[in-house]
Amino acid sequence: MIKFLKYMRGYLRIRLWGFSPERFLNLCSNKGILLWDIVREGDAYYLCISLQGFWELRPILKKTGTRVAILERYGLPFLIPRLLKRKIFILGLLFTLVFWIVSSFYIWNIEITGNQRITEDVFQSFLEQNQVTVGMRRDALDIGELEKQIRRQFPEITWASARLDGTKLQIDIKENDAPIVIEKQETDQGTDLIAEHDGTVAAMIVRSGVPQVSIGDQVEAGTVLVEGKVPIYNEDATVREYYYVEADADILLEHTMDFTENLPLDYVRKEYTGREKESFYLKLGSRIWRLPEERPFLVYDSVMKETRPLALEKLNIPVFWGSVTHREYLNTEHAYTQTEAEELLNQKLMDFLADLEEKGVQIIEKNVRIDKNDTSWVIEGAFLVREPVTGRVETNFQTIDSTGETDE
Repeated sequence: MIKFLKYMRGYLRIRLWGFSPERFLNLCSNKGILLWDIVREGDAYYLCISLQGFWELRPILKKTGTRVAILERYGLPFLIPRLLKRKIFILGLLFTLVFWIVSSFYIWNIEITGNQRITEDVFQSFLEQNQVTVGMRRDALDIGELEKQIRRQFPEITWASARLDGTKLQIDIKENDAPIVIEKQETDQGTDLIAEHDGTVAAMIVRSGVPQVSIGDQVEAGTVLVEGKVPIYNEDATVREYYYVEADADILLEHTMDFTENLPLDYVRKEYTGREKESFYLKLGSRIWRLPEERPFLVYDSVMKETRPLALEKLNIPVFWGSVTHREYLNTEHAYTQTEAEELLNQKLMDFLADLEEKGVQIIEKNVRIDKNDTSWVIEGAFLVREPVTGRVETNFQTIDSTGETDE
């Protein structure tokens, strides 16, 4: 605090020499003139003195026969005159202060947290419909009304909170964690489970419906495996009526599956020439200003680098500047080596097998080979798999007349 007050009032670093410098120091002490950081070097003294105390030294210097020389000047009284000579700096400083003050009255960033099912685009559209946008004035925002509109527009949101954090509008929401129950429409028409491939029934557990095949049976694509038409019998073992359900069963169908992928013998690879051109731009929100430029090269890549000052980042003001570097390249043809071709084709095979695994398909046997023909590398695979049955069709509706005969 003392250093700050000394700086505000201004002080000097002086050199003292002459007939009686010791008497000079004593007289200054008697008159209440503060001296500090006193260092003696030979017959001279180096010390600091306040600007006000310096103006009171004339009679003391005459009495003691000493002289002083100013070495350094410190403090605000010396800084202000130097700043006034730099008009452009002062104008820039004033402009910056005004810019910060004016910018603090607006919202420059909107951040949404807690949304899982509601996408960012949907929420942004909702905010725009309610005139809540980047660049609006802070005092034009009714936070209480915005929270009500959020809960009214999105029933799945159980809690919503909005607050202003500097120039950022922070919206926190909490969605209903309970699972969404989809009511099934009641229908008199049941569904059957059917085979989607030719194969053998390897396993079967039926929960509802009537099984039409047994484990080990050979079936064709489209064969009904579990029927959703459940007969209800009379006492004489005749069918009185049918009850329709959605067939439900865990069935594994064992069948063969083929896999084929091709890879051209040649491919185009980029080779950079080392020639580059750079351009710059200024971005405010979603608007971008850049100098007009011609197409730099015939074929090229562009790398964008974007930054913004830390002060604007703290204020959440979306002002950026950046550069775009265009790098020229040439398209050159290359041929895959056998090792490269095998790596790429095996990766495609791994992706295919991973997709089967996600669907619950079990691979029993596999036979894979990689060949080369006149135009491409080819990977072919034959797999014996066990796949869950998911195919469904509506059950044929059937009625029974009073004579006991059925009518489909």
